[in-house]
Amino acid sequence: MLRVVTFAMASQTIRDLVGEAAERLCALATGRRDAELLLMRVLGVDRTWLMAHGDAELAPEQIERFEGWVERRAKHEPVQYIVGEVEFYGLTLRVTPDVLIPRPETEHVVEAVVEKAGERVGHEATIRICDVGTGSGAIAIALATALPQARVTAIDVSPAALAVARENAERHGVAGRVRCVESDLLSAVGGEKFDVVVSNPPYVQNGEVLEVQVREYEPHAALFAGPTGLEVYRRLIPEAGNTLVAGGWLVMEVGQGQREAVAELLGGWEQVSFLDDLQGIPRVAIAQRARGE
Repeated sequence: MLRVVTFAMASQTIRDLVGEAAERLCALATGRRDAELLLMRVLGVDRTWLMAHGDAELAPEQIERFEGWVERRAKHEPVQYIVGEVEFYGLTLRVTPDVLIPRPETEHVVEAVVEKAGERVGHEATIRICDVGTGSGAIAIALATALPQARVTAIDVSPAALAVARENAERHGVAGRVRCVESDLLSAVGGEKFDVVVSNPPYVQNGEVLEVQVREYEPHAALFAGPTGLEVYRRLIPEAGNTLVAGGWLVMEVGQGQREAVAELLGGWEQVSFLDDLQGIPRVAIAQRARGE
């Protein structure tokens, strides 16, 4: 239970703190919401409690922590890195500056894999999934949670990212079904076969202007692909073709405006389709390796 201590001279009310923080974060479109989220995390309460206790006064150490977090947010550091967590596919995942912050649109990638996995195998069968560029492990862990029959290999070139993915797999009780492998794309597992290869690869074109909080804080290796933004797809698609079983599925997140280029790279694959996100942007590329190969 929250312990709120009243200090007549040193403390401030929740309402005062949120108002002052919102003013300090006025340059951010989400300033007031961010202030509320940060204070909720300091206090360990939800938004309903926060709104109902606007006159509650906080202890000096609570105020100090909150003010420190607000200062970090004022410098555009993402809220997720400040609090160290993010919600994804109903899961609370640890995130650090070593990993990309999972976005809501990436949940469409998970949904597509779950659908294809259901078509491919029966409920009791084992399905082998490889998540390429796992980062925090968001996709791998969401799939292991949604598909009890799945055995997931989570690949990343970054040892620091893999450490975060392992921690998240343990947190959600799927470490026994999520194997973390350090690899540049599929090079370390080239002798294995998978039913599904899934990836949210880097797809931002070098030089593209990004929000300050993305450009200055998130790992560039997980964002930028090269001069065209298609460089990783050009490598990943043929590697996946060599690693998938006949009839296996490749599911990838794609960037805005990349649909036609990625479709061309998938020439020769079967049942190529694209899934739109909630904004109507083609976000997920889905393709099947020919069954007769």
